[in-house]
Amino acid sequence: MVSITTEYISVGGNRHPAAADWDVQLGVLAFGADNNVALWDPSETSQRGVYSLLVGHTDKVSAVRFYTCPITGAKLLLTGSVDHTIRIWRADSANARQFTHAHTLVGHTNSVNTIAVADDIDIVASGAADGSVKIWKISVQEEGAKGDLAQSLTMKPRFFPLALSLTLLPTDAQDKPAVLAVSGTINRVQLYVSENTSAGTDFKLCATLSGHEAWVRSLSFTNDKQSKSGELLLASASQDKYIRLWRLQRGEVAPAAPAGDEDSVLGGLETTLSNKAHQFEAAGSKYSITFEALLFGNEDWIYTTAWNPSADCQQLLSASADNTLTIWEQDPVSGVWLSAERMGEISVQKGSTTATGSTGGFWIGLWSPDGKRVVSLGRTGSWRAWKYDVDSDMWLQALGITGHVRSVNGIQWEPTGGYLLSTSADQTTRLHAEWLRDDTKSWHEFSRPQIHGYDLNCLDTLGPARFVSGADEKLLRVFNEPKPIAQLLERLSGFKSSTEEELPDTAQIPVLGLSNQAIGDEPLAEGNENAEAAPILANQALISNLNHPPLEDQLARYTLWPEHEKLYGHGYEISAVAVSHDRTLIATACKASSLDHAVVRLYDTSDWHEIRPSLTAHSLTITGLCFSYDDRYLLSVGRDRQWAVFCRDEQDSSSFSLMTSNPKGHSRMILDAAWAPMASPVFATAGRDKSVKIWAMVENSFECKTNVSLESSVTAISILPYVHEASFFLAAGEESGKLSVYQVDIGSLEAKHLASLDKLISPSRTITQLSWRPCSRKTEGENKHRFELAVASEDASMRVYAISTVLS
Repeated sequence: MVSITTEYISVGGNRHPAAADWDVQLGVLAFGADNNVALWDPSETSQRGVYSLLVGHTDKVSAVRFYTCPITGAKLLLTGSVDHTIRIWRADSANARQFTHAHTLVGHTNSVNTIAVADDIDIVASGAADGSVKIWKISVQEEGAKGDLAQSLTMKPRFFPLALSLTLLPTDAQDKPAVLAVSGTINRVQLYVSENTSAGTDFKLCATLSGHEAWVRSLSFTNDKQSKSGELLLASASQDKYIRLWRLQRGEVAPAAPAGDEDSVLGGLETTLSNKAHQFEAAGSKYSITFEALLFGNEDWIYTTAWNPSADCQQLLSASADNTLTIWEQDPVSGVWLSAERMGEISVQKGSTTATGSTGGFWIGLWSPDGKRVVSLGRTGSWRAWKYDVDSDMWLQALGITGHVRSVNGIQWEPTGGYLLSTSADQTTRLHAEWLRDDTKSWHEFSRPQIHGYDLNCLDTLGPARFVSGADEKLLRVFNEPKPIAQLLERLSGFKSSTEEELPDTAQIPVLGLSNQAIGDEPLAEGNENAEAAPILANQALISNLNHPPLEDQLARYTLWPEHEKLYGHGYEISAVAVSHDRTLIATACKASSLDHAVVRLYDTSDWHEIRPSLTAHSLTITGLCFSYDDRYLLSVGRDRQWAVFCRDEQDSSSFSLMTSNPKGHSRMILDAAWAPMASPVFATAGRDKSVKIWAMVENSFECKTNVSLESSVTAISILPYVHEASFFLAAGEESGKLSVYQVDIGSLEAKHLASLDKLISPSRTITQLSWRPCSRKTEGENKHRFELAVASEDASMRVYAISTVLS
């Protein structure tokens, strides 16, 4: 019997202002994570982070909204995507924090940009890059949910809607009219009113609000908490760096008196700050909307605005590309709207490059259901959190969640399983470890060793305090663990590095440099030593003394690993890297379309020089390299459908020569390979031909002993690094995202299927690499064992699964 559970999901958020929502009733925050929808409870005391990914969309998720059905009270989650569809997910009856797919709304002909919902209305609105806003009538049955297209609004003049906000108008009538605010790639806000919300088919343009000078990115309605007649406030935020507040009320408003000639200060702002009242009628009542206030102070585009959901506070939260999250409040005496709190980056760091950890702005800002917390999503895909502290009357930064935002291409455990490294096409390498405290443990990112200028393709560890990575550049880079990170891991994860060498101090990236440079390696500018070194040393002390995993701004700036060495020789992008188990050799390969570059280069780790000549056998790109457990053999597999085994010279341990190769190992390209932990040499290969083959040594060659057929191309395999009950475990990952585990008998080498991962908890795109944790734990009784498997995928997720098995 085998059970597979998800231990850890690390994934970053999509950089789209509408791609997240925090539900008031459930307390769950849902956000787009590549083509999946991630679910996270930021107030959870266990700090487990993302607990589920909803799989279904075929392209990036760009809009997320929770919706409560006014008739049945059923909780729905609406998600829009670049794949032109909107999916309706319904909360499970057994567990309201889990969602299942109920219905797909089809009608848009381009990327869905935004979705608007409102309390007590059974219609939702969606805006897309096809230049239309569609009104959908939502109905909930016992088991599922349904949506029917009720009306389609074509934007005139033609523009792409980027923001929508929907609410009910204040009225005494039984059937309240609804108002829909629409904005996008124009500098105006359009208001549409429907008198019959039960049908949702008669939205008509009734007012156009002008004043902004650039695209309007965000709209947000709220009931004015200081008004007794149910007046509404509408916040509109723009790329012109301003937020405008508009008041919508019943009745007519007298036009404001023109400013006198003597008022020279406002003379130039007359057109921008005009207070023209826009009048319209709905359900027999007259309404007017007037300009209320101009909120300024941001230095860059404003992406999102959100009103505090708390009934006591009338506060507006804005997220801007200037790296700040701002809370706006109305002064009780003067009525002027002021910036009450600013969170985020300090202005002196603006304009810094991605290499120095610049966040590149905040894309989303959200309130918690109780209005006591706020979160924001930055360019790095990480969520930052702030919590209001009543005692100090301050907003204090709390632990958020982090993850890659593009395909995760490589993962590798530290040799004893102490931590896990992942590297990605988002040009970062990240270190993940368990945070152990009392009876609780949770996974977190503890360090960001490498922030690079190229997409990263592969990596391997060189012991507990060093690793090597290869990217879309022609060289490899070796990094050393800095002392503060080693101290932090020892204190919070219980992982003590056994390295005997003295660890370097913190790294920094010099201006215009790509190399992480250890402090003190390069002379500082004369007369400026203390000025430059002091803050770095202070941050070093801060990191090593943290009582929790580092926050996002600390990860991006103060947890880099110093670069130790560069390995030259390849002519194209690095495609594979492997380190021998005795850590004396590094084998690497690069992308190749000819014999000249389809070679394996070996590097000696004692002096970092290349060992010549290169090893030749392939004619196209080598996709995988691995050393046998005794380091006697080096296996290479490639796109030319062949595998090759190189044997180590017994006299000269740095010399390898071709022992045997099979030019027709698979009928299509071979994508991965792994050695089995056996005394006699056995390895497995995985190919585009939807098969895994297990090969055993016979005399001086290898013969195929077992052929396992799978449903799609096998893109990654990994073998548990030790024999267990006269068998070993093999995990195979497919192009479809499917993951299977097999038990292979060491005598017959026959593979028995143990388990396949449920589609609902599997990656949604190609699995790029698998890696078993090099330690197992025995639990509850004699025969129950628990193993952990790390899985990297093109869907930007990196996951750790716990596999519990009772062996017969």
